[in-house]
Amino acid sequence: MPDSRSQSIRNIGLLSATQALAGSNSSIIMSVAALAAVNFAPDPSAATLPVTAMIVGLALTTSTATMLIYRLGRTRGLMLGAAIGIPASVLASLAVILGQFYLFAAGLFLVGVSGAFMQQVRFAAADSVAPQFKSQAISWVLFGGVAAGFFGPQLSAITRTWVPGAEYAASFMVIAVISSLSVLILSATRLAPVVQASGTADAGRPLSVLLRLPEVLLPMMGAALAYALMTLIMVAAPLAMVHLCGHSPTEAAGAIQWHVVAMFAPSFVTGAIIKRIGAHLVTAIGLLLIMTCAMIALNGTSVAHFTVTLVLLGVGWNFGFIGGTAMLASSYRPQEAGRVQAVNEQVVFGASALASLGSGLLLQLVGWEAINLLAIPVAGVAILLLGLGAWRQARA
Repeated sequence: MPDSRSQSIRNIGLLSATQALAGSNSSIIMSVAALAAVNFAPDPSAATLPVTAMIVGLALTTSTATMLIYRLGRTRGLMLGAAIGIPASVLASLAVILGQFYLFAAGLFLVGVSGAFMQQVRFAAADSVAPQFKSQAISWVLFGGVAAGFFGPQLSAITRTWVPGAEYAASFMVIAVISSLSVLILSATRLAPVVQASGTADAGRPLSVLLRLPEVLLPMMGAALAYALMTLIMVAAPLAMVHLCGHSPTEAAGAIQWHVVAMFAPSFVTGAIIKRIGAHLVTAIGLLLIMTCAMIALNGTSVAHFTVTLVLLGVGWNFGFIGGTAMLASSYRPQEAGRVQAVNEQVVFGASALASLGSGLLLQLVGWEAINLLAIPVAGVAILLLGLGAWRQARA
């Protein structure tokens, strides 16, 4: 635990800045990666595969990243993760210049590996404050992502043509600069030490027992579905706007920009809302907003329809993801944190990777409307399961 309230506030501020930078990396990739890849992809339907490679890299290394952070300590572990983004950026930029599709996917895979470490920022904040302030700490750190919504898409648009004959190559080089800044900021943090079980007596409950508890399963399920549905729609949106509906890349970047802002801006109040009405209900509201955004997408393909869809999608993700994280952060003992967090990250980002993989394929095979039609019943079932689980937990 930090020594003082001022130390907690300082850590949250630094972690919020880190979140802003890490989010900028992601928003750059979400804004332009598919548009860059379509120029040298072996088939247009494969244009989203590099984005999927990033999410797969994140999903495959979440457990390893979590364990390394618990072995090295939070500050050094997070610094290592941020540093991985530097060579990843160089590789992705070089791939765009050379027109090498699979090398580009490899570069974004490494960006995902870096992102796996950065996902632990929210848990670092939650575990470094008193229990009653966990949801606010998570919210304030994720609020830093608002800056990412403005910086990422704007930087990718400004630098799009900086390398002659290799559109977007400079956009990915920006990630190296951002990652370097993240390392510097993280070096100034003084986070709570990790808690390692020193023997059988204090090892906590076995993972097999923890994974059968509703208070562990429900947040994992809610966060995983919110993330997967957000990814499914978001990854397809820029391609649908530019290549199916005839909108410009600038308009697509603008829609993604407001989506990323909407992902993080509600964090200013999400923690307070959770304290007032509970994390279960906030998570369910998030999934309901995702259903609503899909319905709006089915009613038109103008720039306004896409923008409103992506804004509601971002707010829905915020409520679903922070609600799930807040539920999970209160469900385990300190010595169980590493195991539970590692499994949670694997589930959440594994679901997101599958959604990203299917997004481009579904867009080519069945179209933008069908993707949104699929999201509605999936979100509806998730809401019902959350309600049932909360009811059974209350009875117990």
